[in-house]
This record gives sequence, structure tokens and C-alpha cells, in this order.
Amino acid sequence: MNVRGIIFDINGTLVDINTNEGNEEIYRAISHYLKYQGINIHRWPLRDLYFQVMSEQRKGSGEEFPEFDTVALWAEVLHRLLEGSPVTLPKPKLAFMPLFLSEMYRGISLNRLELYPEARAVLDELAPRFKLAALTDGQSAWAVPEMRAVGIADYFQPIIVSGDFGFRKPDARLFARTLAKMRLAPQEVLFVGNDMYRDVYGAKAQGLKTVFFSSNQGQRQMDGVAPDYIIYNLGELRQAVRFFQER
Repeated sequence: MNVRGIIFDINGTLVDINTNEGNEEIYRAISHYLKYQGINIHRWPLRDLYFQVMSEQRKGSGEEFPEFDTVALWAEVLHRLLEGSPVTLPKPKLAFMPLFLSEMYRGISLNRLELYPEARAVLDELAPRFKLAALTDGQSAWAVPEMRAVGIADYFQPIIVSGDFGFRKPDARLFARTLAKMRLAPQEVLFVGNDMYRDVYGAKAQGLKTVFFSSNQGQRQMDGVAPDYIIYNLGELRQAVRFFQER
């Protein structure tokens, strides 16, 4: 196999991340911030409104694998809180707040954010030899800053994040867009991921060879789906790449 490119899933594959969206402190802190803007809402109604708008986004998308948009979500939350209210926020502040609230929400929810062992060493070895791309489910407002925080954002071109499109893996369009940006054919590319459904099933359906990283996250089994190679630590990716190159 003429391996010319490698697509990586991020969370659960390169980045060991843990968040808790049920953390009361998220909604308490945001409700206090909103109070300083003249918007009074208790933490629990705020939490309920947040998840209500998220559900509406997903149900209204009409997509088979819907994804929400965190910045648009907070813009809608603010719109509903301000509708019929005497409070008027300056336009620059109102334009800024949805992204700020998205980042604040994620930051408070974060329990762990670190690279898996050998992740950087393996990327350092692969980057000079292959085109590297990232294809991850999530939000650009979260994923890109988190990749920068752990020092890996610059390894990848492109970085494709599902929240920018309204649908998530295993949707074929995400894989096709990533390949198009890389200017490579499926038979030239490996996909490395930790979820048997979203990553392995999705990539194989598009003709990519797959490396499954059996990490501490993700769906480990799926009937009728088998990866082309399994690794149990990222250091083993070196051997996996050689395996495909020699075939």
C-alpha cells in the first residue's frame, strides 16, 4: 500500500480528555456572569434551556447523524433570554458573548486534558513523511483550542470538526471533505481512531484502511466491523504504518 496520508481522530485517540457537562458549577458561573449583563436566570433553568436548545438543533437538522453548534446554541439562548426583556446589550458585546460562553462552558466542564503517552513522539516521526489530517467530532470552539493547549494543532492540515457542518461521523461527507482537502485518494490514506462505529465503520465504508486504538474511551466492538489493525498504545502505530507500507 502506498501510504501518503494519515487521518487522526483526536479525542480518545491522541488526546485523553474527560468532561462533565452535568457539573453544577458550569451553570452557576454562567448564571452569575449573565447577571452582570442584566440577565437574571438561575443555574437550573439555564441548564434546562441549554439542553433544550441543543435538542432542538439536532432534531431540526434533518441529518442522520446530527451535530449541534455550540456558538449558535449560546446565541439562541441569549436571544431567548433577551426577547421581551428591557435589557439591551451593545452589539459588539452581544456578538462576542456566544463564543465566550462556549469557551467558558467547556473550560469549567473540563476534568482532564492531556496527550496519551508517545503521542507527540509518534507525530514528530510521521509529520515529515506523511500528510496528517485531523477529523474529529466536536466543536471548533473547543477542539482547536484544546489541540493548541496540548501542542498538536500544527501537525494537521486540515482540521475538520463536525460542529462546523451539522453532522458527525460516520457521515461519509466528513471523510470525503477531509480526503479532498488532503488531495489524496482513500486507498492512499490510513485512518486512526478509537471508536469502532464512528471511526472504524465510518472510515472503512469510504475505502480507507483503519487502525483501531483500543484506548480508555470509545465503542470497542461492533457486529460485522473489524479494523485492519489494532494497537494498544500509540507507540505501536509505528509498526502499523510499516505493516501497511509493506503490503
